[in-house]
Amino acid sequence: MSYIAMNRFKVALGQEEAFEEIWRAREGRLNEMKGYQEFRMLKGAATEDYCLYSSHTTWATEEDFLAWTKSEQFRAAHANAGRSATKDVLVGPPQFEGFKTVLHESA
Repeated sequence: MSYIAMNRFKVALGQEEAFEEIWRAREGRLNEMKGYQEFRMLKGAATEDYCLYSSHTTWATEEDFLAWTKSEQFRAAHANAGRSATKDVLVGPPQFEGFKTVLHESA
């Protein structure tokens, strides 16, 4: 069964396009990793304070995901994570959530 790693981002209202552009312009390194299956950036509902986004990666196993977090590719992909352009669009830090698949159905 697979492992899903998600980060929730609270993006300041009016900064949605800037946030999305940061992700479009990033150098992705996930496809270099064993067990990587898929990446999605999801846009959720807006509140009066922020718009919710979630990055969503699917891995063959939790071990594959953990190997990613310890890799040179991870360090390179996150080198600018704390830069001011990113901080200016976020309302607080991202929140990580990890899930092991226990049931899977597909079309």
